[in-house]
Amino acid sequence: MNAFKAFKASVPIEWSPNLYITLVRGIPGTRRLHRRTLEALRLRKCNRTVMRWNTPTVRGMLQQVKRLVVIETEEMYKARKQKEANHRALRPPLVVSHLPVPASDSS
Repeated sequence: MNAFKAFKASVPIEWSPNLYITLVRGIPGTRRLHRRTLEALRLRKCNRTVMRWNTPTVRGMLQQVKRLVVIETEEMYKARKQKEANHRALRPPLVVSHLPVPASDSS
């Protein structure tokens, strides 16, 4: 299981009025019908995310290109963005001292 599927498994899935769709596979080499569907979803470049309403029309389009995209609910998308922000946050620098530690007398 790749890292993204493991992340999706850790977030509870609930029904959402909005779907966040990310194109994760490249467009070259796909069928013309799939390219037209991605164009209708306004997914033009890899690793780009768009938000669409959760309607039967959009779900049918996603069913057609399900091997090219990753679909997230609003909660999953926000949790992933928060995790990425925490990972990129500035952390205090690690200070390493190479000086000998003074011996303490315990007598």
